[in-house]
Amino acid sequence: MTDIPAEFRYPHRPTMRRFLRWLSRLTLKTLTRFEVTGQENIPSDGPLLVVGNHFDFADPVAVIAALPFPLEFFAGTHRPAAPTIARWIPEVWKIYPVVRGTSSRYALKAAEYVMAQNGVLGIFPEGGAWAQVLRSARPGTAYVATRTGVPILPIGITGMTDIFPALRQGKRTRLTIRIGRPFGPFSINGRGRERREQLDAIGHEIMQQIAALLPLEKQGLYSPDPAIRAEAEKVADFPWDPTSEF
Repeated sequence: MTDIPAEFRYPHRPTMRRFLRWLSRLTLKTLTRFEVTGQENIPSDGPLLVVGNHFDFADPVAVIAALPFPLEFFAGTHRPAAPTIARWIPEVWKIYPVVRGTSSRYALKAAEYVMAQNGVLGIFPEGGAWAQVLRSARPGTAYVATRTGVPILPIGITGMTDIFPALRQGKRTRLTIRIGRPFGPFSINGRGRERREQLDAIGHEIMQQIAALLPLEKQGLYSPDPAIRAEAEKVADFPWDPTSEF
């Protein structure tokens, strides 16, 4: 792809993003006991797909602070549970919007353009932050992975949901970002039902890689403990409106 439309040029707002990455690190180090492990697993450059668990509206801030890249992000346009501050973060960073309940062709086009420029794209496969345990992946992440054929970097975020409760008690909680080894790339060759099953299998593998970076009690549907899996089933579905492929 030699002719990249302006809206898909990587990265968006590089100067602003450098400042926001610095600010994110400073803020998290000030408010929490911030720790990043597995930094040796970070590739030197893209193309790369970054995936992580999504338990809190501020999870992208942790990813921005932990990685050296000016990441692009996909994010849903409907965030009913997010506080007001979360409404302007995507506008300042400039994310690619995903409208739930649509085919998200725009998002797929954006992913292909970003990867063609050796860019780095962040996706939260669960499709929203409405629970504090790991849920299943929407098909969109696996679809992007197979269409772009790039390596995937898994990240586990632990402690983000504890920050504000701890601060209200005058404490600094531990915030840990665990970075796993890159895996993939993936490809599929099926059609119809077989194709969907292949995408589901890749999505399952992606979530297993993320689960391995989380404490047992946070692994949800991917925990070896049947009791934890049973509890996770109760919060597995998006609670507000139909979910998109992403």
